[in-house]
Amino acid sequence: MSVDPETLTEALERFGGSPAERRAVARQARDLADSDRYRTDAGVELSNEFLIDELADAPSGGPADRWNWWLGALEIAYGGYATFQVRRYRTD
Repeated sequence: MSVDPETLTEALERFGGSPAERRAVARQARDLADSDRYRTDAGVELSNEFLIDELADAPSGGPADRWNWWLGALEIAYGGYATFQVRRYRTD
């Protein structure tokens, strides 16, 4: 598995947001990777590069908005992804 939260947090800077927001997204991404759900459903192993490419397709927003947009699409397609959404993060 190649989702490294520290490296992903840095890569998420391209979408703006606070450091806390980027860390929250990276933690959820790691949890999703650890669950193996996406590999099972889509046949793709998650990586930092793959996630950044997917989030770049979102219409707009910061890291959490983009993450939740992508998870919304997965929820519609497969179900069971709502648990990985970012609902709260520190704002400082």
